Amino acid sequence: MKTRTTHAMIVLAAGVWMAGASTSGAAAQTPYQVVDGNTVDAQTLNGWRTWRAMACERCHGAQQEGLVGPSLVASLKVLTKDEFKNTVLHGRIKLGMPNFDGSKQVVENIDHLYAYLKGRSDGAIKPGRLQEIAK
Repeated sequence: MKTRTTHAMIVLAAGVWMAGASTSGAAAQTPYQVVDGNTVDAQTLNGWRTWRAMACERCHGAQQEGLVGPSLVASLKVLTKDEFKNTVLHGRIKLGMPNFDGSKQVVENIDHLYAYLKGRSDGAIKPGRLQEIAK
């Protein structure tokens, strides 16, 4: 009887630990910080600025919901970060997506661009103008 109780307590403790670990892991994986939908961390703001500088809205729409190119709000729900980076840097020439590996701004801010678009895809970042979280 004592062995069953000990075993059950170990299983319960492991389950509680795993639940806590998965919750904190999910929070740690969010690549952006946002307050009130339009105030973001400096890196995510640089991603938004890169989006604007490269005029990505010409193909993906001003709200990233697609135009000539696909909706990035939808795409970033399924693309991994590595798939996103590969697509942006190497392009999909046959589909009309140019490569941006020759752009210093894109190369230096690719992780920040991902953070911005992931925040849009997650619904945490609103479309439109962004500002930096006060330090």
